[in-house]
Amino acid sequence: MHSFLDKLSGKAKAKDSHNSDAPPPQWTPATERSHMYGKYEDAAFNEYEEAERFCARHPVEPPKLLPSDLVERLSQEGCRPWGMRSPSSPRFKGRVESGIDKGGAGVTTVVADKKCKDVCIFSDLPIMAGLYDIKGKQGIYYEVVIRKMGGIIAIGNQSMSTVLPSLMWYTIGSTCLPYPDWRLPGWNRLSVGLHLDDFRKFYENPDGGRDYETHGLLTKVSSGDAIGFGYDFASSSVFFTYNGATLPKAFSGVYVPRSRHDVYAAIGVEGENEFEVNFGTDVFKWKEGNDWAWRVEGHVGNFAGSSGGGGDELPSYQEAL
Repeated sequence: MHSFLDKLSGKAKAKDSHNSDAPPPQWTPATERSHMYGKYEDAAFNEYEEAERFCARHPVEPPKLLPSDLVERLSQEGCRPWGMRSPSSPRFKGRVESGIDKGGAGVTTVVADKKCKDVCIFSDLPIMAGLYDIKGKQGIYYEVVIRKMGGIIAIGNQSMSTVLPSLMWYTIGSTCLPYPDWRLPGWNRLSVGLHLDDFRKFYENPDGGRDYETHGLLTKVSSGDAIGFGYDFASSSVFFTYNGATLPKAFSGVYVPRSRHDVYAAIGVEGENEFEVNFGTDVFKWKEGNDWAWRVEGHVGNFAGSSGGGGDELPSYQEAL
């Protein structure tokens, strides 16, 4: 995998796609149908209330500079330092393994057993950092490859086959910290999530989420599939990918102004599952993500001025009524 990373080092001269004279893109709310209840299962109401109290007690952390030794490590090792934190919550039953510790490609493996309750796992470093430069960058991207799951979800022609939501639950997304780790991504403040039990998208939505129209590209998930999360700097929008195919924008106008947010990868899981989280140490199935312009390194830790700062950024996202 070293050869793959070495090849990428020559891409550091990516063309700057941001024109400071261009007007900001037009902000529009999500137009898909919003649901009051989950398609298969809803979290307990007392967990929602406790999450609201948690957020009231713990303000969002302001963006911060990384320690100088970590910045130096990022400059030398690229994306290798990124991984996932092992949850301290007793709800998590399983393990989080770093590929670097085992001398592998560097992807992080998460293994959850059947007793694992729904829990949110966060990256140990921000994937988007408000105080750092984005010159030459189009956005950021990471990918999750499913290795084992408790069941297969398939939707087609308004019918359902092999639905086992009680055995598996994956959610891929992002959040600012602190975040209540007993809540899946997208349910609470400054958090986005694509829930793979019902293929609904969530942004600060504690109810049933919104339909995610993928034009038939995402109809099932099973072992070996890759689901990616991307954030586009120019449009302040979140999108997802499925086995290398780009899905439509999920939300626009989130995490703005960018300079006020440190954003972390967030993955929700429940039940018996195994998956790998790739921040770029292995080849992405979404080919564009392998370009330097989409990789986490070269942005986080790169304090080169106020480029991309946010004077002309979009208003914050609001749910459509």
